Amino acid sequence: MTEPKSPARVLFILNPKSGVQSSVNVPDLIQSNINRTLWEPEIVFTQHAGHATELASAAAAGGARLVVAVGGDGTVNEVARGLLKTSSALGILPKGSGNGLARHLGIPMVLAHALKTINNPTFGRIDTCSINGHPFFCTSGIGFDGLVSSVFAKSAKRGLSSYIQLIIREFRNFVSHSATLQVNGKELTANFFVMAFANASQYGNNAYIAPMANIQDGFLDVCLIREVGIAEAIQLGYGLLTKQIAHSSLAEFHTCSTVQVKSKEAQHFHADGEYRGQAQQFEIQLYPSSLEVVAPLVIT
Repeated sequence: MTEPKSPARVLFILNPKSGVQSSVNVPDLIQSNINRTLWEPEIVFTQHAGHATELASAAAAGGARLVVAVGGDGTVNEVARGLLKTSSALGILPKGSGNGLARHLGIPMVLAHALKTINNPTFGRIDTCSINGHPFFCTSGIGFDGLVSSVFAKSAKRGLSSYIQLIIREFRNFVSHSATLQVNGKELTANFFVMAFANASQYGNNAYIAPMANIQDGFLDVCLIREVGIAEAIQLGYGLLTKQIAHSSLAEFHTCSTVQVKSKEAQHFHADGEYRGQAQQFEIQLYPSSLEVVAPLVIT
């Protein structure tokens, strides 16, 4: 007679500051609904920036089969960083304002429904990326993307409406700088409004910067947008929300595994929406099938 398998260990890492306030008591939701024949749950809260990475890394070293990020894209990034080069998988209960990676992977935005993806898990491997050594799993960007992330990092307000107001305000003052990209053996030089590097298809909130991006294909999708005026910016905004940016004459796309960027002026950059500083040289690298995840839309 075959002995029944013991439940595997799953750690839920909660960021108490992620997203908007909710009436849902997340620890109670998890404890009341987790499949205990499959999982032995533990719940911890982050206490400072970078803490989720420390907790995830320790959980992986301790044999946790699954580590679940409960929060937004920043929390997901921190947890995923701690799981690189380990045998533990990443799960997501989305509780942020954008939830870009969760949306790309088909994870429901309602927490109770998202928990069902943990209780009935589909495991698969996805590509991951880095920009100047900073891991990212969804998108990264230089130019206007980076500037917005730098300003947003200092803002006390969160949410989509605050983000849109910030974009409109900063667009009026943005000055693009010339940069040279090396991609697929080609050299491209221009004043770029945005240089976006997409592992997944969207920034978050269903704003698609690279609708064709496949997180399991071993390729990075690069979206380049040159200098634009207000009319073109409105057109681009519409394209982001309707997936039509892929057909816009304002954007050009390349697929590759590495990109190098050089700029005479220091430029702001972000990784998964988190501001990472300024630099004049950038190296963006993709690492195929380098992270295991639990999500409905992954190919096993």
